Amino acid sequence: MTQHQQPAPGSHATHGTHTEQQAHRDPTGRDQHDIDHQPTHHVTSDAHAGHAGHGDHGGHGGHAGHTDRFRRLFWIMLVIAAPVVATSPMFAMILGYQVPGWAQWVAPALGTVMYAWGGTPFLTGAVSEIRSRKPGMMLLIALAITVAFLASWGASLGLLHHELEFWWELALLIVIMLLGHWIEMRSLAQTTSALDSLAALLPDEAERVEGDRIVVVPPSVLDLGDVVVVRPGGRLPADGIVIEGSASVDESMITGESAPVRRDAGDRVIAGTVATDSGLRVEVRAIGGDTTLAGIRKLVADAQASSSRAQRIADRAAAWLFWFALGAAAITAIVWTLVGEPDEAVIRAITVLVIACPHALGLAIPLVVSIATERAARAGILVKDRLALESMRTVDTVLFDKTGTLTKGAPAVTAIETVGTLTADELIGFAAAAERDSEHPLATAIVRAAHDRDVTIPSSTDFSSSPAVGVSARVDGRQVEVGGPHLLTAHSASELNIADAWRAEGAIILHVLIDQQVAGALRLADEIRDESHEAVDALHRDGIEVVMITGDAEAVAHHVAAQLGITRVFAGVRPEDKASRVRELQSEGRTVAMVGDGVNDAPALAQANVGLAIGAGTDVAIASAGVILASDDPRAVLSVMALSRASYRKMRQNLWWAAGYNLLSVPLAAGVLAPIGFVLPMSVGAVLMSLSTIVVALNAQLLRRLDLRR
Repeated sequence: MTQHQQPAPGSHATHGTHTEQQAHRDPTGRDQHDIDHQPTHHVTSDAHAGHAGHGDHGGHGGHAGHTDRFRRLFWIMLVIAAPVVATSPMFAMILGYQVPGWAQWVAPALGTVMYAWGGTPFLTGAVSEIRSRKPGMMLLIALAITVAFLASWGASLGLLHHELEFWWELALLIVIMLLGHWIEMRSLAQTTSALDSLAALLPDEAERVEGDRIVVVPPSVLDLGDVVVVRPGGRLPADGIVIEGSASVDESMITGESAPVRRDAGDRVIAGTVATDSGLRVEVRAIGGDTTLAGIRKLVADAQASSSRAQRIADRAAAWLFWFALGAAAITAIVWTLVGEPDEAVIRAITVLVIACPHALGLAIPLVVSIATERAARAGILVKDRLALESMRTVDTVLFDKTGTLTKGAPAVTAIETVGTLTADELIGFAAAAERDSEHPLATAIVRAAHDRDVTIPSSTDFSSSPAVGVSARVDGRQVEVGGPHLLTAHSASELNIADAWRAEGAIILHVLIDQQVAGALRLADEIRDESHEAVDALHRDGIEVVMITGDAEAVAHHVAAQLGITRVFAGVRPEDKASRVRELQSEGRTVAMVGDGVNDAPALAQANVGLAIGAGTDVAIASAGVILASDDPRAVLSVMALSRASYRKMRQNLWWAAGYNLLSVPLAAGVLAPIGFVLPMSVGAVLMSLSTIVVALNAQLLRRLDLRR
């Protein structure tokens, strides 16, 4: 096989057969094109104001605003509630003291303030639920506080029975509900915007060629056919075609590939990627919504919008309880009226409506989620979406992105082959000496391999690099060169026989020449994490199917999958197609958890039933996921599953307790046992209501005993 037949290992399917990506070069700029040294004329204009993606993003902070609102209201209402409860005649009667005459109107006055101010979120929420014809928690709370407010004023003015004075209950209800919603909003708050993170990949400035000048403009004003200059280390401002220059382009943030890809004249390049070692001139071929980055952005937005419509468990329970309370109150009023007790009918019906209000139900879910997220954070797991945490228990398929998730995302020397009497340590020492002055990722891997083997790296002089060829230096008086197939061509040398086997595994192959003679070869590949084996094995034991997805070539993907025991692989997948692979699995009836770390993973993370982002990955991947793994350890997926199952059990227990209390106390308050002489006193019902809240809170605290350490 000739050197031109060797495929580009780890390359995306759309990257063709550019073997230059295996060649090694230095990004210091020694070979920069003349275009990099042309004068630049900075244009002052207002065009920056229109730079899409870097301006107004206020719409993404909704949860944070709700969190602040409920926090402020809770503390204010808590302060006001104290005198309301203390001066409530019914509360005073329960504890056995008298409210002074001068304080008899404190509870009505401050209670009205609490209803009108602290109750506003629930009242406005109730109106929305009525308009949408979807009764839920807000309508149930609004019903209870409104009934309590009107009944309490009726009792205070002497128009209704004194037992219908609920000022203390109204105050506690509003405070507890505000606390529950504050906790809920805090658990839902987003720390990063996926769309902002995508936009941030674009540079703030682009250098556009205008005749014999290079003018700095915002990327938003670029048009089709414009030519832009991209300097070494700079990001591409738009999708386009290289018309001049050659560079290694880091596309990992878009394609997920671990190795830079060589881009020459005629090759397509993508906005947001980085030219690592040389300058380029690029003709703009796509702008605005037609760019690859914009396409990914739209996929993320669509998937996030569709997942946000999921109904919450507590709202469903509240809807059922709303109709239960209304029905019970109506039946109570009718029955007591028919038996000739109209006054008792009013008392019993109002009592039923107030007791039915979900003190415990309002805290059942938020408290569990709050404690679960705190426990998760201590284990390096950040839960951003409670629905994602809830769904994790039902996952039967985990889809791992390869690069940076199951693997370390950086090349490493995995094998050394020598010629003649030269030892492996001597060969890696010579190669590391030649590569030491280079900043290329492959050079870093070679130097790191020498250090890992405790090899003393000799000193070197006369370092030089050539893009698409390799590096050269004098080491101990000998000329040492390290590079890919073009280096062998330059010296009319042949690759080692082992190269065929390495190539079949999708490895990057670099040959080492000493004094123009092949002295050996280095196999470099994206190294598999040690923890990946344990994670895959544990998932298999739990009956979870593990699937791997990657933009890398088939050979690379299947070699990694075989080592991990993964039988189903999606290889050569383009960034925009990753979400469709998730949908393909979902169409098979699977509940999918996606684990990834790159921008190219963002649509798939958002599309999956549960998206888990490796914390070391890009901001957009983190923002698109419902769960973030702060470490690079894939075993954290197991911890998320354990947390999901445990928290769901607590949610169910709390919901049954909260709803069960209502199912039991409402009939008693209605008077179903009146024929045998027992009617639940209003005061006792109110106390039991508060006790149910305490039970729910204590049960949620038991979740703290869960050990998520791996």
